[in-house]
Order: sequence, then C-alpha cells, then structure tokens
Amino acid sequence: MDEVKNLRGFTLVEILMAMSIGLFLVGVIYTSAITGQKSSVALDGKITANQDTRAVLELMTMEISMASYNSNFIPNIWVDPADCQNASPNQSYKGIQAATENSLTVEMDIDNNGTVGNNPNEVVTYVYDTDNQQITRATNCADAVSFLGDIPPNPRSERVVNSTLNIPLFRYFDGLGNEIPAGNLPANIPNIRRIQITLAVDTEDIDPSTFRRRRMIYTTSLVPKNHATCQ
Repeated sequence: MDEVKNLRGFTLVEILMAMSIGLFLVGVIYTSAITGQKSSVALDGKITANQDTRAVLELMTMEISMASYNSNFIPNIWVDPADCQNASPNQSYKGIQAATENSLTVEMDIDNNGTVGNNPNEVVTYVYDTDNQQITRATNCADAVSFLGDIPPNPRSERVVNSTLNIPLFRYFDGLGNEIPAGNLPANIPNIRRIQITLAVDTEDIDPSTFRRRRMIYTTSLVPKNHATCQ
C-alpha cells in the first residue's frame, strides 16, 4: 500500500507551471529567430546599398573625369545641354556645360570624330532629385532615368539623403585648391580643376536593433584633366 501511495501524478499547479515555462521558452526562441531574421535582412540591405553606391560613384567618377575630352582639339564642338542639337552659346565652358551643387552636365568626344552627341554617352547629365531622394542620369538630352535610389513605391535598397544633411552632391575647386562657391557658377566653370562628389545614403530597410536606417557617406575627388587644356 505504501508503494501505491507514492505513485501519485502531477498536480494541476505543476502542469500549469510546466506549460508556462514551455511557452516562455518557445517565445524566447521565436523572438530570437525573428530578430535574427530581421538583422539578416537589414545587413543584406546595407550590403546592397553599399554595392549600389560604390558602383554609381565609380561610374560618375569615370565619366566626369572625361569632361572636355577633345583629342583632335577641334574648336567649338560643344553642344547646348538643353537640346544637344545646337552649338552651345558658352563654348568657353567646354565639356562642363552646366554645374551646380546638385547637377552636372559633362560632354566629351568619345569616338574622336569631332562631333559631340552622336555617341550615346557623349553628353551626360547627373541630377540630384531631392524630392524623391535619388540620383538621375540622362544621356544626350534624353529622359532622365533613376540611377541611385529608385522612385517609391518601386523597390529600392537606398535613398540619397544629401539634402537632409545639407551636403552638396558636387563641390568645385580651382587650380589653387580654392573652392568655387556655387554662387560664382556658371561663370567660373572654365576655372574648375577638381570636382568632389559626395553621396550620403540611407538604407531603405530599418535596422531592428536601432529602429533606424543605416547611413553611409561616400566621398571622392577627381581631376578633369582635359578641361584644363587649351581647346
């Protein structure tokens, strides 16, 4: 009889406590899994934004460095950046036909035929669209297309936030290293010897650990060597 009395089952309180502990552990595991998944997504977003921005910066640097390329030194080959069909009234600007803090138009005679605009990439315009937080690129006066940071609600990995931080996309310097104020452009375009490009981007996805978008700032300087030559 004593042995039978010792073989009693769990009480209701013990069962409820065990269930509570089990549910708590399941909740912890689930929360950890979800947090890990969100962190992975946020990290993927940062990597994608980083790759996109670096690729854009490299192409911008390459194209802008070619500004005023005119290997045959043919005079008056620069075209009006408004239509690309007529000669520019500002031939002294050479291959930098428009320059502001947030836009830049460069021209170059890529195929060395003495004509600008017959090659798809001989007139390139970059514009910072502050409203949509993106950079657009247009060639030969065609319609601009999204280049970095697509227009919402289209899928995008990053948004360009230079305006939020009050950072100009482009800064210009003369041969002595002095910055050319934006207010002195376009008259001082012939004096440009160095251009600084800065891209400030936020990831589109929010980091679950900080509840903020991750921010990255990239800066590079280039020298448009052809722009300094006599043409």
